[in-house]
Amino acid sequence: MTLLNKKLRRHYRIQNGVFVVLLLLLLMVLVFFAAQYRFQWDVSQNGRNSLSESSIEILQKLHAPILVTAYATEQHAQFGDIRKIIADFIGLYQRIKPDLSLAFIDPVEQPILTQQADVKVNGELVIQYNQRTEHLTTINEQAFSNALMRLARAEDKLIVALSGHGERRLEGNANYDLGEFGKYLRTNGFNSQTLNFAIEQDVPANASVLLIASPQADLLPGEVDRLLNYIDRGGNLLWLVDQESLRGLLPLTEKLRLTLTPGVVIDPQAEQLKAPITFALGAIYGRHVITDNFDYITVFPFARQITINENEDWSSIALVEVAQQGWVETDDLNGSITFDQATDVPGPVSIAVALVRNIRDREQRIVVVGSGHFLANMYLGNGSNLDFGVNLINWLTGDEELIVIQPRATIDSSLILSESELALIAVGFLVLLPTFFLVCGFVIWWRRRRIAK
Repeated sequence: MTLLNKKLRRHYRIQNGVFVVLLLLLLMVLVFFAAQYRFQWDVSQNGRNSLSESSIEILQKLHAPILVTAYATEQHAQFGDIRKIIADFIGLYQRIKPDLSLAFIDPVEQPILTQQADVKVNGELVIQYNQRTEHLTTINEQAFSNALMRLARAEDKLIVALSGHGERRLEGNANYDLGEFGKYLRTNGFNSQTLNFAIEQDVPANASVLLIASPQADLLPGEVDRLLNYIDRGGNLLWLVDQESLRGLLPLTEKLRLTLTPGVVIDPQAEQLKAPITFALGAIYGRHVITDNFDYITVFPFARQITINENEDWSSIALVEVAQQGWVETDDLNGSITFDQATDVPGPVSIAVALVRNIRDREQRIVVVGSGHFLANMYLGNGSNLDFGVNLINWLTGDEELIVIQPRATIDSSLILSESELALIAVGFLVLLPTFFLVCGFVIWWRRRRIAK
């Protein structure tokens, strides 16, 4: 019996020794991988502790180093340790782009450097990339990624908007206007100005794209001639057309080899989703840079059909196709809306087209959309209208590399638990879990002691 006990004890010593050696080896392996690699999982709602895919794409398009200088004191009167807040936030970007560096300057101790950098606020960030600089006073992903987007542009792009005929204004606040869209373009590095042919002789030479946004009055023949000359010179164009009259721009449709069918697109699928039947839902997109990996719904209120006429002048593609089970309604919308085989045009319906041609050793780009409403202040928040509109502008201005879905806003900033939930967590971690481990340890000790005897 004594010999058996000695053998058992020796067996347990060997077993324990092997366990300790294996445990040490496992710890060494874990330490090695922890030093060489970094893994993380973000289980928060909306991924608030990691960057969105669009922000990651923006970083991957910035090939040169980025320097972020934070002008912040050790302690902030409102936010406390603001340097830690900034460092943790910038760390999200540094994980994706290791050559993004962060430096701190105390504005109290270094007032001259702060003044030279034109810093106004404690906690302000100065972002430098390729000899371009952006200032940021708001620290969140949306603002920081937009600043990187502006830095990524080689130069500021100018959008010239035709005016003088009741067009939708990029600076306007009315529901009809495009003010919110224009504001977003400006935050992404675009400049804009209006063009009134009663004052200006021609489209500015430095214009990246001309915008014609739903004129409400007829253009004069001389104005139309200037627009056609602009197209003949190779100018880029974004034309938003509503269901009303073309306002004297029929020659422009002939120049572009397009036919704009009168009437409004009716989409029964929209009605099934509790939207007005006159809202065409975009979900089928053509193969184009603008719509590459664009798997989102867009909403085009009161859209009209655009048909491409085959020709040798332009290379054209339909960007958006809607109303698979719908039609183009040619009758009055105030009456009963039903499909009339004799007068209405059955779906599917193309409502946006992109055209290109090579002229004067460059590629001319034009987009025509059969709904100016989709970018209006009233409807911009529907679906992914904003993303689609920004993609249009990026492509028209030659910045197709910056076509990404815009960074999403963080929607969960705190975790709120009830008193009963807090009590349950406290009892579980402070009482039940320790008791469970104690019982398991006692059972193992008792069984080994019994075997040893």
